[in-house]
Amino acid sequence: MRHVSLARMMTTARHEISWWGRETANKVPAVTIYFWVIKILCTTVGETAADFLNTNLNLGLTNTTYIMAGLLIVTLFFQFRAHRYVPGIYWLAVVLISVVGTLITDNLTDNFGVSLETTTTVFSFALAAIFAAWYVSERTLSIHTIHTSRREIFYWAAILFTFALGTAAGDLVAERLDLGYPVSALVFAVLIGIVTLVYATFKLNAILTFWIAYILTRPLGASLGDYLSQPSDDGGLGLGTVATSALFLVTIVSFVLFLTISRRDQENRRPVRAGQRGARNSLKGASSGHVGSDRGSAFPSK
Repeated sequence: MRHVSLARMMTTARHEISWWGRETANKVPAVTIYFWVIKILCTTVGETAADFLNTNLNLGLTNTTYIMAGLLIVTLFFQFRAHRYVPGIYWLAVVLISVVGTLITDNLTDNFGVSLETTTTVFSFALAAIFAAWYVSERTLSIHTIHTSRREIFYWAAILFTFALGTAAGDLVAERLDLGYPVSALVFAVLIGIVTLVYATFKLNAILTFWIAYILTRPLGASLGDYLSQPSDDGGLGLGTVATSALFLVTIVSFVLFLTISRRDQENRRPVRAGQRGARNSLKGASSGHVGSDRGSAFPSK
């Protein structure tokens, strides 16, 4: 019996190690203009959907958080089970994680009275810690090499905290400066434009500029969502959270269906073997002088 138990433990351990380091095709879409458009749309839905569930349906922040977190866990289960990038699963996960990231910040500020200055600082350090652990483990932060379960865990953890940080920082700027929704959206759009210009002009590290732009799209999308959904007395267009959420969800679904059929956002999806990956990384490091710099691949290629 002892030998049988030992054999089962060894089998289970091998299975867990195999899953942790399981190699798949890259499970993140190519970073094209479609990527950024859908990302901003998802961010807007994250803002308006959270308001709709919390206020319109009277679920409250706590119940809304439980429901959306449960849906996110189920979706991520299928995302991790997939062996390749599946547009429908991936973007559904992004929509849900945008809602959950928004709700994390809202819960801390509204239910627990934590200031926006504190949440912005804490989420900044948390995101930095995730990036540090990711880099120490994998020697890269590139989203073009998400082909193991370990890297995928780091990736989705980073995505969650970019939404939480973007929510806190965006609300902090909007409330302290009292700019109004359209001006706030314009400010963040200009910041993203500056990041893109600096990247294109000075060849700044692609991974760094990608993640900065990714964080900034959160307050941009939130400002757009608030501008469309909030009453005119509060500086919005008065479309309401229902109409705004429905409009953006239909647009997201249309884009995802288009990409599923056309495969415009899919790179070379073949898994890379460990030996081949090591050789390629060595060549990249030797040519660029930066391990995992992956220049020229973090912004739209089409």
